[in-house]
Amino acid sequence: MSKTPQHQQFVNWFRQSSPYIHAFRGRLFVVAFDGDVVAGENFAHLVHDLALLNSLGVKLVLVHGARPQIEQRLKEAGASIDYINNLRVTNDKALPCVKQASASVRVEIEALLSMGLANSPMAGAKIRVASGNFVTAQPLGIHDGVDYQHTGVVRRIDVNGIEQQHAHNSIVLLSPLGYSPTGEIFNLALNELASSTAIQLQADKLITLTGAYGTKAARKKLLRQFSVSEAEQFLNKQKNLNETYTRDMQSAIHACRHGVQRAHLIDQHIDGGLLLELFTRDGVGTLITDDIYEGIRQAEINDVGGIIELLAPLEENGTLVRRSRERLETEISQFTVVERDGMVIACAALYPTAKKGLVELACLAVHPDYQNEGRGDHLLTWIEQQALADNAELLFVLTTHTAHWFRERGFKATDIKALPSKRRSLYNYQRNSKIFIKNISN
Repeated sequence: MSKTPQHQQFVNWFRQSSPYIHAFRGRLFVVAFDGDVVAGENFAHLVHDLALLNSLGVKLVLVHGARPQIEQRLKEAGASIDYINNLRVTNDKALPCVKQASASVRVEIEALLSMGLANSPMAGAKIRVASGNFVTAQPLGIHDGVDYQHTGVVRRIDVNGIEQQHAHNSIVLLSPLGYSPTGEIFNLALNELASSTAIQLQADKLITLTGAYGTKAARKKLLRQFSVSEAEQFLNKQKNLNETYTRDMQSAIHACRHGVQRAHLIDQHIDGGLLLELFTRDGVGTLITDDIYEGIRQAEINDVGGIIELLAPLEENGTLVRRSRERLETEISQFTVVERDGMVIACAALYPTAKKGLVELACLAVHPDYQNEGRGDHLLTWIEQQALADNAELLFVLTTHTAHWFRERGFKATDIKALPSKRRSLYNYQRNSKIFIKNISN
């Protein structure tokens, strides 16, 4: 049976996701979602996706909220939670409603997880869910004369207890409640509980399912990636962000500042958003990280395979001259690469010549999925800076297909006489490449 486009799409996706499946095994993810997600139409799908992650060897800590469920209970009981200085005050009448709503949501999540993956070979799989007194809390106390009563803050997470549950392949489920050594119960903020848990566990990821507003900037463009400092600047500049999204981002920043490698904000309305974010290179959410997710660096011998894969289509259509693996391995020190989450998405090579002050740019290539986003310009600037550091003044390039691109960036047409004699002897007249040169010392 021949493969249909749908079959090929699945094969391509599975191949692309396999490095992540391998990398995530044994990793610890904290996944936070509010009661709105639990009440949403896609929640059963989310639970199935979480069960799938567990089956792939991911250690999960789920932190759920219960705001709409609590508000419904309060309404039925004629009680209320007041907000002062953006902090909630949980009084004696409200606390039972908080406990009832949180317990109800917790039981619903446990019931869905106990089903495994419905309509699949994992249906009925015995996925262990552990919930209990993993969170020690203390009262928020009195601020500016206001007693916040049963509203608390996280004091300590039972790291050893959670690790023991993960050793038995259990999913740990935390409700927005904390307990004091004297038996008191405190109402906790979802964001603070999630970030504190991720920090104390030194989780690999903090993943928050959030409202869509805020994940997109002007012109509805998804904000794919921030460094921690960029995320802080974004919050300072944006004046009309949704308050919930602002708290989610602040929580992510705080976690990354304190040892969590990466934090993800995913639109809670995207069915399958968790899997798309984790198992595709560009995802569907916003990544905040304190490490280098994408960056330019000197190529290493292990990059040869990625460079070959990047250059192969350009060699096949005649844009670039074919280079053997052996040649690339020999010349790898001449290459610079742009790496995105372990994948070489752009490269360029800089070759010295016998003529003082003159160097050659070659093999400038950007992966088709990442073109028209400024990476070529960024890479060219980097190469020019490298050339200047080596006391070069002139940079030349031979091209058959991209003359206009180099002209737009200050390169001027020249003839073969401008090349050093050794390079002239290697010129392929059959290819008839155009020669461009740029004075980078200006």
